[in-house]
Amino acid sequence: MTGEPAAAAVIALLAGLGGTLVPALIARIPEPEPESVTQPDTDPAAEPQPDPEAEDPKEPYVEMAALPGLAWRSALAAAVAGGVIGWSVGWDWSLLFLTPLVPVSVALAIVDWRTRLLPTRVVGPSYALLIVLVLACFAITRDGDDLARAGYGWAFAGGLFFLLWFIHPRGMGYGDVRLSGVLGIALGYLGWGQLVVGVYAAFLLGGFGGGLLSMLRIVERKAFPFGPFMLIGALFGIAAGPEIWAHLGPG
Repeated sequence: MTGEPAAAAVIALLAGLGGTLVPALIARIPEPEPESVTQPDTDPAAEPQPDPEAEDPKEPYVEMAALPGLAWRSALAAAVAGGVIGWSVGWDWSLLFLTPLVPVSVALAIVDWRTRLLPTRVVGPSYALLIVLVLACFAITRDGDDLARAGYGWAFAGGLFFLLWFIHPRGMGYGDVRLSGVLGIALGYLGWGQLVVGVYAAFLLGGFGGGLLSMLRIVERKAFPFGPFMLIGALFGIAAGPEIWAHLGPG
């Protein structure tokens, strides 16, 4: 597979600059509303009993954003991802929506890793921005096939994750369902290989990586974040999807 060094360098630079803004983005995420717990038929004067299944308090987003070195680490991660995307895609109009998605994805990966949450206040605007930029690409290229595949990707990835969440909601957060739609649109626009390989890689990496991390006791076996694996899988789909699809796909 031949790459585009110039595109890789430029997108790595742009994505890396966007990565420096990740702490500011995380700091602006509003904290989730606390869940109210009602306990009918109990004595209000009784001492509250600790819940053995209660989770540790969520790390505040402001404190997360103030972590030492977060800005340069985020910039480095975004630059690497941007370089992979630029090398794989080349000088294509799809970079118009792929480039801004990189630092947003880095922020989501950090938040999900530390809190097991994918905030709607970040995923929702990403949907809107992505749809606008995909339509802008269509207005420039007039390629209806790319636009149709973006819609199919939205339905395929979003529908698959929604079905898995509906069947076993405790095994997958609804934030993963929302994120799957964003990734489905972006990967679908690029091609069937990127879409299918990217989605499959997410589950493969999540199963293997989650199992390995649980064995090392870095995460809990039944409560590891899936968002980072989805994002890494999408990046793998962009980089290797076309070649794998050419060998295994319908041609």
